[in-house]
Amino acid sequence: MKFINREKETVFLEETKSLSSGKLYSVSIYGLRRVGKTRLILEFMCDKDIYFFVNKNKTTGSLLLEYQETIRKKGILTEYESIGSWEDFFKILFERYTGTIAFDEFQNFQFVDKSVFGTLQKHIDLYENRKNLHLIFTGSTIGLIKSLFTDAKEPLHGRLKRQLHLKPMSFSNTRRMCTHLNIKDTKEIIKLYSVFGGFPRYYVSIEDENLKGKKFEQILDKFFFTENAIFENEVMTILSLEFGKRCGVYYDILASIACGCTRISEIASSLGKKDTDIMRQLDELIHRFEIVSVEKQMTGSKKILYINHPMMNFWFRFFYKNISDYKRRDTRLIEKIKKDFNNYMGIRFEYVCREYIACSNMLPFKYEIMGREWGKIPGKPKGENQYEIDIVALNEATKEILFSECKWKDNANPRKILRELKEKAQYVRWNNGARKEHYAIFAKSFKEKIKEPNLMLFDLDDIKTIFSKT
Repeated sequence: MKFINREKETVFLEETKSLSSGKLYSVSIYGLRRVGKTRLILEFMCDKDIYFFVNKNKTTGSLLLEYQETIRKKGILTEYESIGSWEDFFKILFERYTGTIAFDEFQNFQFVDKSVFGTLQKHIDLYENRKNLHLIFTGSTIGLIKSLFTDAKEPLHGRLKRQLHLKPMSFSNTRRMCTHLNIKDTKEIIKLYSVFGGFPRYYVSIEDENLKGKKFEQILDKFFFTENAIFENEVMTILSLEFGKRCGVYYDILASIACGCTRISEIASSLGKKDTDIMRQLDELIHRFEIVSVEKQMTGSKKILYINHPMMNFWFRFFYKNISDYKRRDTRLIEKIKKDFNNYMGIRFEYVCREYIACSNMLPFKYEIMGREWGKIPGKPKGENQYEIDIVALNEATKEILFSECKWKDNANPRKILRELKEKAQYVRWNNGARKEHYAIFAKSFKEKIKEPNLMLFDLDDIKTIFSKT
């Protein structure tokens, strides 16, 4: 597939390479698997540069032998020389080579030979003033790759000049990928994005499996529901590499969040535990593994949790608690998942709408922050006293605020939605009496396009128009 976007990341790498002209310059690139780290560095590197993949299933001897042949082909090692240790390997590289050296899945050295980290640290220190030596370390096991360079107990602590967290692509660029796959219907693209997010590898798989131009349902069948489906074990494989043998509680927490428990007390209750029993795992999911994120309400201090990896969220929502039925491809389960998917889309659609607001300049004011808002309705009985607004954007200086609802449905009734939205807006305690209110409604399509003061309506055609320009 054509290499799309990553202009900022490429500029980052170009800058660091330029800085290596003065002295050795080392950077790390980390991010979840399938986000495109390897493709990025391979697109950046030229023929002269050296790429090493750290295969955790190889012994020290076999990996050294592989690397020896790599640098021999580059003319760094003569025909009659051999490398007997990692000490020799780094000494030869650092003394004889100028250019970019990339170690992909660098954290895997812990499975091959942990002494590599200390040996490399020594050579980075010894050759600190070596000009035109540009080192790139990439890693998919986020918790480990971060700790290797930031934990004061690790040999490589403080040896990086810069770090790049490679994040998934935006909806706009995902749309460009889909266009190359001959998938051009906006509804189909949003469905794909809701499951696969902006992770390029999953869209490459559409090409690999000859699914270009196919409907979302056909792709989902091939990837999840057929026998020996391509991504049947994808999430388990990724997370087992992150969590190791300590996976059980993490999985239960993720399943609870995916099924709608977004507060710590709700998660703990669903698992039959105390809040304190899950705080360590939650903290690691948020800060170490970066799989769970925290969203603060726009005008208050309350927070909710959500899984920021769409495919993991999808898998834990529909498969984890029904894994036995899934493994035997129970038709009732598959039918239920397909039936419930439209409700699931209602939540994921919000993320596309947020990006639409961010990139379209459609607001009559410049917003400062944007997010979700929720709270209690005074005087209502328990169970009926909660309100939630999908998107709120505001500007403190101009005292302007946007209230927006996102409806993944056809023939949405804008009059009814606007009436309900205005009712909820009155409970938002922010600059009451002095603010200017704006409203926006997103839907697949509308029953009618009404005109009301300070109201904007956006359907899939509008979304397509804006994103086709970005």
